[in-house]
Amino acid sequence: MTDWVAEEHRYLFQNYGRQPVVIERGAGARVWDSDGREYLDFVGGLAVNALGHAHPVVAEAVAKQSATLIHTSNLFYTTPMIELAKLLVEHSCFDRVFFCNSGTEAIETAIKLARRWGHDVRNGAHEIISFNDGFHGRTFGALAATGTVRYREPFEPLAPGFVHVDWNDFEAVKRATTAKTVAVLTEPIQGEGGVNMPAAGFLKSLRDWCSERGLLLIFDEIQTGVGRTGSLWAYEQEGVEPDIMALAKGLAGGIPIGAVLAREELASHLVKGDHGTTFGANPLATAAGLATMRYIIENDIASQGARASEKLMARLRSMEDRLPVVTDVRGRGMLIAVGLAREISADVVDACRQRGLLANNVRPNAIRLMPPLNVTDDEIDRACDILEEAIVAVTGPSGR
Repeated sequence: MTDWVAEEHRYLFQNYGRQPVVIERGAGARVWDSDGREYLDFVGGLAVNALGHAHPVVAEAVAKQSATLIHTSNLFYTTPMIELAKLLVEHSCFDRVFFCNSGTEAIETAIKLARRWGHDVRNGAHEIISFNDGFHGRTFGALAATGTVRYREPFEPLAPGFVHVDWNDFEAVKRATTAKTVAVLTEPIQGEGGVNMPAAGFLKSLRDWCSERGLLLIFDEIQTGVGRTGSLWAYEQEGVEPDIMALAKGLAGGIPIGAVLAREELASHLVKGDHGTTFGANPLATAAGLATMRYIIENDIASQGARASEKLMARLRSMEDRLPVVTDVRGRGMLIAVGLAREISADVVDACRQRGLLANNVRPNAIRLMPPLNVTDDEIDRACDILEEAIVAVTGPSGR
């Protein structure tokens, strides 16, 4: 029998800390490894699998489109990209869409759009304010915008023109704003930073400040969008509308895709030749995206995820009462973190896996859960039972 883990060690770059599981197939919130063992998947492809694994709507769309047309190029029109763009515009506050292949590419596009707008109408203003502990991707522009030092430091010098301030510190944003500032870039909820929530009114204050100073507000909804936080877009729950929004992850149910949405007056500043992509807007990805988004919108899957979140949050917060090591439960919808008093999250995640639950140690003292939006009550109960068992196994019966 092939030792696939050993083969991976032999042939692939060793830049991932993979869990020792070779996943062969999935269905809904469950996956099976190469030994036939079943797991509840509460990593969800890092918030990609909005509808779970092998959802028939996505699988059918991919099969049908792959038998018809997989790729042309952006030198030509195809109907799936136009239909998906129309659907996104009709269900958001934006007017136009640019498709790419990933979240980091969407951020790069948003940065270029903001800077082109600053070049055209703001006397060359180009600096972007973003936040410490934020994460926007690993390509050079997106990495420069990322506020987590450990991601940036080994690759410096990075692209200039980014200013980082503390999350939830509105006064710091005001102090950082100069004549060179063109935009403020933020996640509505900091995902990779540990599921850090915005303070009440913080995002509204950013919107008001940007409007007052003539700046662009860019929302990175790569992780929070597509129903992940209980509404189609996280901005809807905050009572604010950004000028630009970056999407990816759940948009096509697991097929790689990214998108940038903007208002007409901004989108018009990227003219022919300014930006492009070979694979972005390809028929396969956009057909999968169209099927995924239609299903989510028509069946109000975001609300379904919000209702499931209430149960999951209640179960997790009951652990907070019983286990002293659980310090807090934070998040919204199906983007949740369990805070721990000690840096034991990797050990707890290992113990979860041994018991049949896949989770993510997003920080040394926090465990992130991102199940499908259509996860069932029984799956939530089982996952929480396993998580509690795992925490006790690591900390002892006292839960300390």
